[in-house]
Amino acid sequence: MKRTSSLSWIALCLAALSAGPLYAVLTAQGRGARTPAPVEWKTYGADLSSTRYSPLDQINKDNFSKLKIAWRLNTDAFGPRPGTLYSTTPLFVGNTLYATVGTARVVVAINPVTGEVLWKHTEDEGPRGQAAPRQGAGRGVSYWSSADGADQRIIYVTPGYRMIALNAKTGEPVPTFGQNGAVDLKLENDQEIDLITGEIGLNATPLVAGDVVVVGAAHRPGSNPRVTNNAKGYVRGFVAKTGKRLWIFHTIPKPGEFGYDTSQNES
Repeated sequence: MKRTSSLSWIALCLAALSAGPLYAVLTAQGRGARTPAPVEWKTYGADLSSTRYSPLDQINKDNFSKLKIAWRLNTDAFGPRPGTLYSTTPLFVGNTLYATVGTARVVVAINPVTGEVLWKHTEDEGPRGQAAPRQGAGRGVSYWSSADGADQRIIYVTPGYRMIALNAKTGEPVPTFGQNGAVDLKLENDQEIDLITGEIGLNATPLVAGDVVVVGAAHRPGSNPRVTNNAKGYVRGFVAKTGKRLWIFHTIPKPGEFGYDTSQNES
């Protein structure tokens, strides 16, 4: 796909292959095709097995060439400058699209039929966001819901490495999650990380597995740290409802942990 800073109807289909955008494209063109029950796309890879598969068959090799763009969302205004690489995979939940857009990594909820932005949320992280090693729109958001569906949240990681939980219906931060809706991922990381300049972040989406949110880490593009004692990229699990840390996996073993004795000269 051509690099672009616009989120278009056909781009959504090609990027996500999600059920909602697929069948809505044909419906929007008035083809008279049947309208199947919506099949949601609730996680980055479609499911926890990351199959990236949708069972819907309205779009196929015979009609693919007839698709037309029904609407387009230009993302240039969602940040201090236009983006040069857009790699977000939108989620489709409850007949709503959720995505991150623009260089400010703004979260938006979109009507999949009309392209109307239902709500948007952005974080002004100041110098922390400007110094972040992983900037831009990132790869999208995650979705979590309580068992009864009364509590539905959109969860994402900001460029400054903070995890935010939003009410999926309103886009407002969930006040009972972390501190007023945010968990600072540079804290409780079993290491000292400068809150402004620490070179650690995340482009990927958090992984929601049941009631646990799993968050990884990334460094400067190209794995090119400026110093040898850079921040380590650990993996952690958090309670989806409260943001409380459950566990941490040290990708570089610490003394007493499995694998530490294989590090030559305590490297």
